[in-house]
Amino acid sequence: MRVTFEEMRSTIKLALVNAGVPEAKAELCAEIHTESSADGVESHGLNRIPRFVDYIRKGYVDVHAEPTLIAAKGAAENYDGHMGIGVTNALFASDQAVRLAKLHGIGLVTLKNTTHWMRGGTYAWRTANKGYMGISWINTEDCMPLWGSDEQSVGNNPFCIAIPRDKGPIVLDMAMSQYAYGKLGVYQLSGKQTEYPCGFDENGRMTTDPGEVIKTRRIMPTGYWKGSSMAIVLDLAATMMSNGNSGTEITHINKGSCGGCSQIFIAYDPYLFGDKSEIDRKIEERIIAADAAHPLNEKHPVHCPGESTIHRREVSMRDGIHVDDSVWKQVQEYAAGRF
Repeated sequence: MRVTFEEMRSTIKLALVNAGVPEAKAELCAEIHTESSADGVESHGLNRIPRFVDYIRKGYVDVHAEPTLIAAKGAAENYDGHMGIGVTNALFASDQAVRLAKLHGIGLVTLKNTTHWMRGGTYAWRTANKGYMGISWINTEDCMPLWGSDEQSVGNNPFCIAIPRDKGPIVLDMAMSQYAYGKLGVYQLSGKQTEYPCGFDENGRMTTDPGEVIKTRRIMPTGYWKGSSMAIVLDLAATMMSNGNSGTEITHINKGSCGGCSQIFIAYDPYLFGDKSEIDRKIEERIIAADAAHPLNEKHPVHCPGESTIHRREVSMRDGIHVDDSVWKQVQEYAAGRF
């Protein structure tokens, strides 16, 4: 089933307003969630609305809170998110990083005591579309095993980096697992297996069955030990830079996914130390060469990260955004005031 961008946006907005979100914030969140679904990231778009509403109703998210400045030094600022809405807090922080970069060439904003930012790539895309390189990451509660362990002992901490470009940014938005839990949920809803092992079943065997991994919570780190190692250092860095909660503390807070997390936003002027035309030429040559690599399947040429997203967005705007029928019905019920 497909629905138009405007139909999804307006339905999500009404659902959030009915859940108690102030209208202006509901408008922003609805736009971001709809964009995520339009870009093919359904797991953090429409599909995340029921959980977001549940967290609001449980009091995990303070829909009225605003980030406040704790400290500032030069190009760096530290904010407390006061457990406010993750999307609006992160939009503020990423935009503030750009404002600092305009003054200093680079801007760093650290945010503590915030909540789930939904699709992490949102803020990298936003920064790149403003003409700045964007780097951001987050720590989460323990939800993935460190390599060699059979229990959840590190967060699946996403990392994002965006390279601004006139023809469209190159954007990496990756979890530290081969498949994030949200993506496994999409596979499970559609009754599909994953293309590669996504975790371990109850017998400790690698599996492509998303349902088995959702059951065991033994998700596969990206690159095995490399992914879990990257996850722990991102956690430590976010904790240190924001003076916020570590993944262990977030686990103990126990207010849902990412409740009380720490986030980092960096914006960088790509032409700080070079001529724009020369740097753009180098970037374009590199991208063209990478995209020209011989594909394993001629029907599926290779692309740099983010290029396929632009295509998916175009299809969604033309043909409508794909939705899971059961999730769409649930959000429509919220929009009608039925919880």
